[in-house]
Amino acid sequence: MTANVAVETTSATPLWNDPAQDIATRVSALIDAMTLKEKIAQLYGVWVGASDEGGEVAPHQHDMEDAVDLDALLPAGLGQLTRPFGTAPVDPALGALSLLRTQTRIAAANRFGIPALAHEECLAGFATWGATAYPVPLSWGATFDPGLIREMAAAIGRDMRSVGVHQGLAPVLDVVRDARWGRVEETIGEDPYLVGSIGTAYVQGLQSAGVVATLKHFVGYSASRAGRNLAPVGMGPRERADVLLPPFEMAVWEGGAQSVMHAYTDTDGMPSAADEDLLTGLLRDTWGFDGTVVADYFGIAFLKTLHGVAGDWAEAAQAALGAGVDVELPTVKTYGAPLTEAVAAGRVPEALIDRALRRVLTQKARLGLLDADWDPVPAALRGADLDDPDALRGTIDLDPPANRELARAVAEEAVVLLTNDGTLPLDRPRRIALVGPNAAEPTAVLGCYSFPQHVGVHHPETPPGIDLPTLHDALRAEFPDAHLTVVRGTGVDDGDVTGIAEAVRTAREADVVIAALGDRAGLFGRGTSGEGCDAGSLALPGAQQQLLDELLATGTPVVAVLLAGRPYALGRAADEAAAIVQSFFPGAGGTTALAGVLSGRTNPSGRLPVSVPRDTGAQPATYLGARLAQASDVSSVDPTAAFPFGHGLSYTSFHWDDLVVERPEADTGGEFSLSFTVRNTGGRHGTEVVQLYLHDPVASVVQPVQRLVGYTRLPLAPREERRLRVTVPADLASFTGRDGRRVIEPGELQLRLAASSADVRLTATVTVTGAARIVDHTRRFHPRFTTEPYLRA
Repeated sequence: MTANVAVETTSATPLWNDPAQDIATRVSALIDAMTLKEKIAQLYGVWVGASDEGGEVAPHQHDMEDAVDLDALLPAGLGQLTRPFGTAPVDPALGALSLLRTQTRIAAANRFGIPALAHEECLAGFATWGATAYPVPLSWGATFDPGLIREMAAAIGRDMRSVGVHQGLAPVLDVVRDARWGRVEETIGEDPYLVGSIGTAYVQGLQSAGVVATLKHFVGYSASRAGRNLAPVGMGPRERADVLLPPFEMAVWEGGAQSVMHAYTDTDGMPSAADEDLLTGLLRDTWGFDGTVVADYFGIAFLKTLHGVAGDWAEAAQAALGAGVDVELPTVKTYGAPLTEAVAAGRVPEALIDRALRRVLTQKARLGLLDADWDPVPAALRGADLDDPDALRGTIDLDPPANRELARAVAEEAVVLLTNDGTLPLDRPRRIALVGPNAAEPTAVLGCYSFPQHVGVHHPETPPGIDLPTLHDALRAEFPDAHLTVVRGTGVDDGDVTGIAEAVRTAREADVVIAALGDRAGLFGRGTSGEGCDAGSLALPGAQQQLLDELLATGTPVVAVLLAGRPYALGRAADEAAAIVQSFFPGAGGTTALAGVLSGRTNPSGRLPVSVPRDTGAQPATYLGARLAQASDVSSVDPTAAFPFGHGLSYTSFHWDDLVVERPEADTGGEFSLSFTVRNTGGRHGTEVVQLYLHDPVASVVQPVQRLVGYTRLPLAPREERRLRVTVPADLASFTGRDGRRVIEPGELQLRLAASSADVRLTATVTVTGAARIVDHTRRFHPRFTTEPYLRA
């Protein structure tokens, strides 16, 4: 098999194939040489599935698509291949061979030898059969550890790139506005700074491996009314600018993200896919983004079918292309014949085609796909016998020990201890009652975009391809001398109460009850969490609250363990449970991590990325509320959380003191400086998560009572203390003013050093001086934390 499939010429290498030339020159030369049909062919994908026998991919037929004839399409070229690994179970080596053969066919079929760009989902790991299942993004947020998430993303990217994938459809940078929304599990949390800093780290990690990161969903998807999937968004421009846009701004400006996916939703009547002010005016002209904008699946067609702003497919294509959507995904629809005919009829200027094409070809050039020596053989297959597919089967391991260890490390840092009366860590219990629907369910650790839950459920005859120890398995290994009894009690959402009596009897005979509760991830109503699995309230699904209440009534200490995709109100358990341990679909290493926290092998250090409500109906509410959003005497609904954003307990204790405000005044372009001491006053090693909140008591527009502007993890040995210095740019006090511009206003501020949004340990009052200052996307986003040498008590 030849590796070089560039256009054969009798003269020198074509300009566009010469990597010695600058990319802009190469792309311009290629555009000049292409016909209209060849240009448009680069602007769409085709949804395919790899062959499990190593043959070429086959088009995937979806009920929202028309049939695709690859033989008819390929002579003009092809922009993208949609999810060759993520459509059906396929052995990784044979999937890579199938993609290789398809890429060779694509490049050979068009005049210029251009291969397709292959993209996949990677929200909780490479979404393919046999690849490591990492924790979901809500768990990334719970770690408050960008460095670890950067490392995880780099590992995911290396696996994807090794088999020939170029683009990953992650991270999700939507900020949670209503926890009833089914896709909360896919988000990083309810605070824009946390979402932006963790999401940017993911972008940096993925792209360090040569895989294009795709920011989604731009913008407002998570702010839909009533927390319903794909529902209208009614937010105002200030909420959009100060809450939903900053994570994208950070990931573009600091992370260098190379692709953005538009949101399905409309905001105040304007669909994102047709919003030129958003996709071109803000994203490109203001922020300087120079990558590609891709459609969320079927999103351009939705301009006609769901939004009603286009009368036919050509009008939908024109609206999206004009707004700045460069690539139609998952497959060709509006950007095929309808767009070609519209250009020929003069309805769409060819200059718009060329604009999008330039971005697509620039991205392909950066990936090496236009180089004369482009090789379709991915790294994982180099040196292999490509003519013997049977010998290849099983030779690529996408779930090696290093991956599993990294997945476990992320899961451990993401476990949040919500409450504890001293029952935890468990001290060699003799009899454990493990009760609940997630006690012995292997998939209880997986989110809806994991391969087993997203695709594997349609192939029940195929094993998951990875080891998924249940909580029962993990506890049996963690407590080998304990008598462990498992009772399901009830299902996740079936409402079956016939097993509760047995659960109660088992609980009464035990020394401790571990109640394994939470969600089942799925898509479009097949689960209690996930895309299209929105909740009417934040009560535990099914009869789980009844089960929990009856377990509490036994008098046996109850440790509630949540494996969930969103936070739930836990009723009386918030006050009466011996302990509550929260995890958010923690991945394949999750049950081992949970068992380690329960035994004390691991000291928990996770912090809540979303508030846990006390009232099942107090939504939408997040900690980012203004003064009128707080509890008051004029409303019968109290939105106060049972466990606030940033909360998390440890098995040791920390004392904060000796605050010194070294620089209490700064002009609007300056910075403040303060220092303080944190001491581990307990008897074991632990990590404190220092959180910095900003409170602006008087501003020209209403502000949240406080907002997170920085954080750091601080590991401390027993009785160890550190002096922590924080430098805070005045830029962090900026917000969107009355005229729609981001402004830093003079006046007094409070910098709150806190263990959570409701646990402020130290407060520094500082003053911004000088004239108001307008800032933009080039402002500073972060404070600077530094530590002095260790001190011993």
